[in-house]
Amino acid sequence: MNRQVNPSIAFTRAEGAYLWDTDQNRYIDFHAAFAPHLLGHNESKVNNAVESVIASRSSLYGSGPNELETSLAETVCQNIEHVEKVTMLNTGSEATALAIKLSRAATGRQHFIVVQGGYNGNSDELACNVFNTIAEIGERVSPGEYPLRPLGAGTVINEQRYVHVINYNDLESVRYVCQRYPVAALITEPVLQNIGIIGPDDGYLSGLRELADELGFVLIFDEVKTGFRHALGGYAEICGVKPDLVTYGKAVANGYPISLLGGKAGLMDLLADVDPGKRPLAAGTYNGHPAAVAAAIATLGILKERGGEIYSRLDTLGRAAEAGLQQAFESRNIVGTVVRLGSAFSFYFMDHAPRDFHDLLTNHDFERDVAIRKALIDVGIYFIPIATKQCSISASHTMDDIQCMLEQFGKCLDAVA
Repeated sequence: MNRQVNPSIAFTRAEGAYLWDTDQNRYIDFHAAFAPHLLGHNESKVNNAVESVIASRSSLYGSGPNELETSLAETVCQNIEHVEKVTMLNTGSEATALAIKLSRAATGRQHFIVVQGGYNGNSDELACNVFNTIAEIGERVSPGEYPLRPLGAGTVINEQRYVHVINYNDLESVRYVCQRYPVAALITEPVLQNIGIIGPDDGYLSGLRELADELGFVLIFDEVKTGFRHALGGYAEICGVKPDLVTYGKAVANGYPISLLGGKAGLMDLLADVDPGKRPLAAGTYNGHPAAVAAAIATLGILKERGGEIYSRLDTLGRAAEAGLQQAFESRNIVGTVVRLGSAFSFYFMDHAPRDFHDLLTNHDFERDVAIRKALIDVGIYFIPIATKQCSISASHTMDDIQCMLEQFGKCLDAVA
């Protein structure tokens, strides 16, 4: 149901940077299934690794560790400084939910902080306050917090009242909440990438680190989207701020279903504590499935071997897209701003890059955004037709793909002006 969009297109196959629908229309894909396809659809080395592990008769054993899991864990921990130990799950939602559970077990506290406009998965307490109206959450408050707004029915989040919503880039509100409640954790995407791309102010992420150390809560970076797309060590490597716990998904296996929760050994060891009163439950039949683990090992192997080249090329393509999109706005005297982080980009009908959800909500033209995306789809450029959603470039895109997108973007701007 989360994939319901308008227009609704049934795709039948994908290769590299391209999608084909049931009528065999081809699209240049800048959606990448919400961003996991960093290397492109059906990357041959990753697929070969999956086929190889199936042919080897490896299986899902459901008892104890195995060689593939050990290999992946060693690769992750050896290459990401702030991940001392790691566990494997299937989805980003499972990883973030376990991160919250683990922070509560470690601190003995129940409350936690989330960021307005951030998405941290579909678990009951985390699925809240992504897209809202001013009528739903009110005007900006700082310091302060916002009303909880669940993402759908069937939740008891409002009855439990352990979740506290603040704006991104607002350190004072972190302290405000922590002074009023026993806070176990703050979870945030280090860069908000579910409402486009909203980056941290100077000192924001390091400020979170300092507040976590001072006030005793667990700092969780949700890098399900940013992890491995921008650097092997995720955005934490880029910004130089070490979280206590971190979640990964999407690009870690180039589209195969696996997620990771990692971090400080002192926290992760609780998952195997001999005392069941201290040990959070971490279970799942398909955790560490050999096909997904093999895909992750192959993906990270490619990034270890060729990461410098791949990330450099992605940045070159990203710079060309950013410059071309900005020129499309400026040459038509249309107010617009393009925001980019490496291979991820978004555009806003605003005269500046948004710094939080309220800034975006009060300045961006959401209807025009969707109209542009639908017009692009009509001419074979696939931007997901949801306002503000990030676009993703893969290692399979070419400069010709970027130029084709830019040409059509300009024409679509003219058509919906």
